[in-house]
Amino acid sequence: MPTSSFVRFASVALITAPLLAACGNSQRSTQAAPPPPQVTVGRPETRTIVDQDEYVGRFVAIDAVEVRARISGYLAQVHFQDGQMVKTGDLLFTIDRRPFEIALEQARANLGQAKANLAFTESDLARGQQLLRDRTIAEQIYDQRVQAKKVAEASVAANEAIVRSAELDFNEFSELRAPVSGRIGDRRVSPGNLVTGGASGNTTLLATIVSMDPIRFEFTFDEAAYLRYQRTAKASGQDIAAMQVRVKLLDETDFAHEGRMDFVDNAISQTTGTIRGRAVFPNPDSLFTPGMFGRIQIPASAPYQALLVPDTAILTEQNRKYVLVTDAENTVRQKYVTLGQLSGSLRVIKDGLAADDRVIVNGLMRARPGLKVTPQDASSGPTSAKSAPGPTAKTD
Repeated sequence: MPTSSFVRFASVALITAPLLAACGNSQRSTQAAPPPPQVTVGRPETRTIVDQDEYVGRFVAIDAVEVRARISGYLAQVHFQDGQMVKTGDLLFTIDRRPFEIALEQARANLGQAKANLAFTESDLARGQQLLRDRTIAEQIYDQRVQAKKVAEASVAANEAIVRSAELDFNEFSELRAPVSGRIGDRRVSPGNLVTGGASGNTTLLATIVSMDPIRFEFTFDEAAYLRYQRTAKASGQDIAAMQVRVKLLDETDFAHEGRMDFVDNAISQTTGTIRGRAVFPNPDSLFTPGMFGRIQIPASAPYQALLVPDTAILTEQNRKYVLVTDAENTVRQKYVTLGQLSGSLRVIKDGLAADDRVIVNGLMRARPGLKVTPQDASSGPTSAKSAPGPTAKTD
């Protein structure tokens, strides 16, 4: 090839090479620019909220009675099935009544003898009064008859007391009846065994009875919570010991059982810094059993207006919580928020969010702060959870 031709070819190549490179880069940049990602946005829901606190506690019976005999004797009969419900006055046990019947008859006989002796001393004293007026007997003899009458009266009173005691043993104490209504446990003694009674500490335990309806729920809470409840109750014009509360059992998801507070202790424990509270719940079906664990929910604030967003829209940055929102230019912005309690699937936002903010509720993995997005209104956004149950308190 001639030298001049080669030079011309090289010059053309040098001129066209940058043009071709520029075209290639332009085509690649056009292909590499994806459209803004699509996200789903929704506005926070406004709802009236009452903060709730949650505590673990235990059900206890209002009445718990140990059935023990007041007299000693052989157990004759048992009149109940283990674990059955009993009412006040139901017959539970019978102790062999024959020895007490004999003791009652003897006491009545002694009383009759004492009354006969009293009648004789009264007649003798009446005769002595006339004789004393006639100066037929000495005053000493008359005083002896007065003293004999007083002794006879005391003997009658003593024997009447013995008769009443024997009647109690025979008519009441030999038959043990339920002192309260509730569920009785199993029998601790079988018929034929000797039962020890009386006022000593080694009496025989026959059975136990616990009341079932209503039933109490006991728990403890700290001093800060106590002050909060006091102020909340005062603001609503009621006492802390009359607040409405709810409870759920360990296998339940909702606080479906309603009751009321009926007692708060009069001092805070210096050891634990907590105070004891107690609530009462109706228990007509005997669902709650003394000793059973549960969780109680207590109102911790006055009603207030709050913003709620889906709990899945809450993100975490170290120890701070935030949500992603879109502005007027569809640019993603980060907003740090202060969280409240969970209400169904929605989370209460106490601070950091406005009612007109558009919160990204779906497509969070495609959104980054400062990135342009294509927002779409949620067809069933935060307002779809309006039918969710009331606030569920976080554990204290």
